[in-house]
Amino acid sequence: MNARDRILGKLKQSLAGTTPIADDYDDALLTAPWSYPAEHRVTRLCNLLQAVHGETVLTTAAEWPARVSEALASRWIDELLISPATAHGQQFAGYLALNGLVTRLKAYDRPVEQWKDELFFSTPASLTGTLGGIAATGSLVVWPTPAEPRLMSLVPPLHIALLKASEVVDNLYQIMQTQRWAERLPTNALLISGPSKTADIQQTLAYGAHGPKELIVMVLQDA
Repeated sequence: MNARDRILGKLKQSLAGTTPIADDYDDALLTAPWSYPAEHRVTRLCNLLQAVHGETVLTTAAEWPARVSEALASRWIDELLISPATAHGQQFAGYLALNGLVTRLKAYDRPVEQWKDELFFSTPASLTGTLGGIAATGSLVVWPTPAEPRLMSLVPPLHIALLKASEVVDNLYQIMQTQRWAERLPTNALLISGPSKTADIQQTLAYGAHGPKELIVMVLQDA
């Protein structure tokens, strides 16, 4: 038995014969002030993202690869970090092949130690999925997985995120409850509410200090 098991064993023993105290907080305190008509959620999220220099593009499940390609071309970017293991990674790769486009695709398929310099200094853009969006704060929920590690959305200067309009909810409490985060929370879940920015130095706002300096959200509307 290791130290961790001994500590957990003692904690469990200390609870013997006790009765859990029921939560007495009022859910309405966390939800009622931040609830919106369903038809207003996407608009609110987009407005809040745009207010902090995020870019939003309303598109569809079929058209988003073309919009991503246009965004890359307008910035003279010819490389994109994707996950070939995801459906959206495969869809974008298929779009490039079908249209004869030459964007170079990179895969996060090695431990970061094996390609740290390339990831941090020679990877201009990345594409990831999201777990949903939060209308109250204009935030994306990015859920790191082995297929899409967290550095995919934190390191490249341009982060392109795919968000289904149907997965935009009112508030953080709602998404945590409906998706049952308590049962499957990863080591960290990312809430992204715009490009990285800081005003620590002489109170001058600068973008890209702690992550991507550009964020493009492709909002996939229902057919």
